[in-house]
Amino acid sequence: MKRVVHLTSVHKPNDIRIFIKECCSLAKNGYKVVLIAPSTEGEKTIEGVRIRSIPILKNRFERMTKSFLRICKEARKEDADIYHFHDPELILLGIFLRMTGKKVLYDVHEDYSKLIMDKGWLPRWLKKPFSVLSEVAEFLAGHLLDGIIAVTPTIAKKFPKSNTVLVQNFPISGELFSDNQPCFTKRNPHVIYVGGLTLTRGLKEMIEAVALLSKLTDVRLVLGGNFIPKHLEEQVRKLPGWDKVDFKGWISRDAYKTLLTQCIAGLVLCHPTGNYINSQPNKLFEYMSAGLPVIASKFPLWREFIEKNNCGLLVDPLNPKEIADNIRWILEHPEEAELMGKRGQEAVSSVYNWSIEEKKLLKFYEQI
Repeated sequence: MKRVVHLTSVHKPNDIRIFIKECCSLAKNGYKVVLIAPSTEGEKTIEGVRIRSIPILKNRFERMTKSFLRICKEARKEDADIYHFHDPELILLGIFLRMTGKKVLYDVHEDYSKLIMDKGWLPRWLKKPFSVLSEVAEFLAGHLLDGIIAVTPTIAKKFPKSNTVLVQNFPISGELFSDNQPCFTKRNPHVIYVGGLTLTRGLKEMIEAVALLSKLTDVRLVLGGNFIPKHLEEQVRKLPGWDKVDFKGWISRDAYKTLLTQCIAGLVLCHPTGNYINSQPNKLFEYMSAGLPVIASKFPLWREFIEKNNCGLLVDPLNPKEIADNIRWILEHPEEAELMGKRGQEAVSSVYNWSIEEKKLLKFYEQI
């Protein structure tokens, strides 16, 4: 059996893309898989994947130094055939492992050079130098490592065609769809967003939109996830409309599936920043897979998914009134909304699903 080690200094061991999709897919197809990730739970084996923990370090500097050194140590202990890492701060480790004769893959989840420009915690004068440094590091990764696994077509174009594969982060077909879910005319007037709770993902505009609707309908916003940064929670709780929010905190996949059956639309309202405009957010396709219509930012790429399949509505994510008007349309047209949801679910079943992307990942591994 070929030994594969997945490495991350940022993501949790139960990360959907890393663990549930990639690691489990490899384990089911004959690879001996180890995942090294930040955790407090020690070593355990789940679905044939051995998970090894490194300490969780919340300080960014410590994470990029102490975690890096710890991952280096643990990675060398495993002596794997293939190393597959998921964070740009591990590029140096990847190049070192490649120089020792190992096969090394870099899984690029974001357009990091653009993402850095949107980081609020980073001083403005440092953003451009860090962005350029990121581009240089990824240029070296693209030319020195054995393979690049890109999550979107835009990211894939940044790397050499000869050793790059597009493995999109589409949902596992059927995972979030319930056969016995109630029809839309019997559901509560709830809309949902689950994911990272940040200002650039439209958190403030979602709350302001339900506030605008509060005098007309009993609409509620179901929120799941963690606030980033943590002090953001105190800020948004003061907004008009927070009394219309059902905040669930972090939720399990099973709880997420149940919540989706109780709502009539999923919200994906990222701001028009460099990284988000060409992204393919997992939540968009998860809502579709659950049979929910989506209300999403009117980016050209997202328009292609939503208008092509007639599975949702597009809005200006910076305009709470426009968001509110589209939520209201969904509330007043439950039969049409349900048809949108069904079309989205069919699109995921036939095109936008992990089973198709899994084959591309496995083929790439065979080539490597």
